[in-house]
Amino acid sequence: MRPLFAAFAILIAFAMPLSAVEMGEDGLHKTDWMRITFKDMSEDLAAANAEGKRMVLLFEQRGCSYCRKMHETVFPDPDVDALIREKFFVVQMNLFGVEDVTDFDGTVLSEKAMARRWGVVFTPTILFMPEEKPENGNAGQAAVAVMPGAFGKWTTLNMFKWVSIKGYETEEHFQKYHAREYLRQTGKTTE
Repeated sequence: MRPLFAAFAILIAFAMPLSAVEMGEDGLHKTDWMRITFKDMSEDLAAANAEGKRMVLLFEQRGCSYCRKMHETVFPDPDVDALIREKFFVVQMNLFGVEDVTDFDGTVLSEKAMARRWGVVFTPTILFMPEEKPENGNAGQAAVAVMPGAFGKWTTLNMFKWVSIKGYETEEHFQKYHAREYLRQTGKTTE
């Protein structure tokens, strides 16, 4: 009986991910590079700028298998993790959350109502904020780029790089940038 139990224990240990991702009381995955803020977009943008970083809004929801994939396989990748830590100020939002969020225009709504206002309809969705507070409009309209969904390492890494070099201000579309960079990074033509 003991050998059978030992074999079962070893099988379970190898079946579990090497690094379990911490879960918060809200059921969302937590990483130490996420910022705990009052979710005031103007204040968060000012804090990001003070650190010389770009503000990112990361929408997730409890039980999201795609969010889990990102947290278990993509965000922990050393290249992705290092880039996010160095250049981005990440504020997590709950697609169905009830915490108050203050938009750039002063509108205060719950996370779930703000998600509707900003056009976020599934998770994960990442909104990359501009460097300066918009004179009018909301955060959804002000986003310089949106990453709708779970992607692999290279697409995620290249989207964060593209935003950090302000690729959205150039004529080169992200897809062309990503294809060129992916080929350079891996020698392959598709991810």
